[in-house]
Amino acid sequence: QDFAEVIRQLCDEFYPEVEKIVLVMDNLNTHNTASLYEAFKPAEAWRLAEKLEIHYTPKHGSWLNMAEIELSILSRQCMKDYFESIEQLTIAISAWERLRNKNKIGINWQFTTADARIKLRKLYPTI
Repeated sequence: QDFAEVIRQLCDEFYPEVEKIVLVMDNLNTHNTASLYEAFKPAEAWRLAEKLEIHYTPKHGSWLNMAEIELSILSRQCMKDYFESIEQLTIAISAWERLRNKNKIGINWQFTTADARIKLRKLYPTI
């Protein structure tokens, strides 16, 4: 239901004027249009689903997803401690984020198209 509500917000609050919203997502079992039909009436679910163009990252390919990489770093560096409240967690994450941004820490992406064609050859058509 959380996923469906986020999709509704994307469609109605953040991007109401666009015809299509392109999403690149992992293969989590709730990341699909069926979740919309579980959360909303059929007409509403269909309206939202029609605005989406969904592309999925390869299964077992979290190492390809920069957001997953960044969240993994956040988890290891910042969230290893116990937090008494959401407020404490929010403060810790904000401090971590400010430090990373101040130091201009990013991901050194080295995965090339040539690498992709080797690693993900099943996804590429043969000529």
